[in-house]
Amino acid sequence: MHEKKALLVIKSNEFDFSISRTEVEAADLIQTTSFEFNLLHNNRSVNATIIEADIAAKKFTVEIAGEKFNISIKDELDQVLEKMGFGVTSNRHIKEIKAPMPGKVLEIAVREGQAVKEGDKMIILEAMKMENSIVIHAAAIIKKISITAGQIVEKGQVLIELE
Repeated sequence: MHEKKALLVIKSNEFDFSISRTEVEAADLIQTTSFEFNLLHNNRSVNATIIEADIAAKKFTVEIAGEKFNISIKDELDQVLEKMGFGVTSNRHIKEIKAPMPGKVLEIAVREGQAVKEGDKMIILEAMKMENSIVIHAAAIIKKISITAGQIVEKGQVLIELE
């Protein structure tokens, strides 16, 4: 029997819940138009309309039966980044950006001395044949870039030092 590992962590209004791979695969979800979906769950049909979508931030406003839900989604990479301290914006000063997983540096989007703000893309890291944008979660100044494009990095390796 395989472990029921969380695939997505979802916050809907004030409620947090997880959806496993098994539950996602078992979902009977049909896209009826560009912004409308139908879900059959426990012999019940639910229609949902996406009112607003910020795909990059994984934030949506969805209307179901006249009620609006503000939804944010954290995939497995977001969860790893949060565990490493990058997932929650705080008043603390971030000193460095570390590789969340082993991979190859495809692009460095910043330069030493550059001021960056929350949400700015820092690096594109290829891991498991997927390109992952590493963004900063607080304002900072780039002190030192310790890697080069094309370099292979290990999980936890310091990529960028910040002031």
